[in-house]
Amino acid sequence: MSTHMDKNVATSASDADKIAPRAEFRVFGHGIIDGVKDKMWEAKATLFKARKMPQETYFLSVHTDAVNVKVRDGLLDIKTKTGETPEGYEIFQPRGKFQFPVQREELETILDHLQVSLPLEQDSYTLEAFIALAKASSELVPVSIEKMRYGFSVNGIISEYALVWFNGALLETVCCESENYEGIKTAVAALGIEELPNTNYLKAARQVVGM
Repeated sequence: MSTHMDKNVATSASDADKIAPRAEFRVFGHGIIDGVKDKMWEAKATLFKARKMPQETYFLSVHTDAVNVKVRDGLLDIKTKTGETPEGYEIFQPRGKFQFPVQREELETILDHLQVSLPLEQDSYTLEAFIALAKASSELVPVSIEKMRYGFSVNGIISEYALVWFNGALLETVCCESENYEGIKTAVAALGIEELPNTNYLKAARQVVGM
């Protein structure tokens, strides 16, 4: 079973379109992990692994919160929100994972999704060059994110709890994701988080940085 903690590999936009998107229910807050740990054992959760993630950079657009663009494992990774399930779980479709230096044509497509216009004068861009462009723009906000993630499953539903630092500000998060929407609903209830607001990384980051 592939999980959201597996190391990224480069993926073309055409190959990414063939990936079946998963729906996700995610919550953020303080003091939520201890309660989830207790519920995990009651639910007979299957443990996977822990992973200290390398530092990531998310790029927040002032124009949309439906496009997830980040640098993870040295790749420029993009997903776009395509809808929600009847239960309100969000569905994000992978759009590609691109190696640096990223070609101008690929970066133009990513910026179009973000509804952002930047002066792209080079044929390709290193990570440092792209971050410099984003910092100079009034339309993009780069956010540094560090994560310590703990993966598990509940009745076959991929789940995790994690410590997340947004520009150094610590929050806890818990997530369940799957193509099986009823399974997500059961797992969320088993972990006792169904009454918390469904908040993705983009929304959490925007709240932390005051967007």
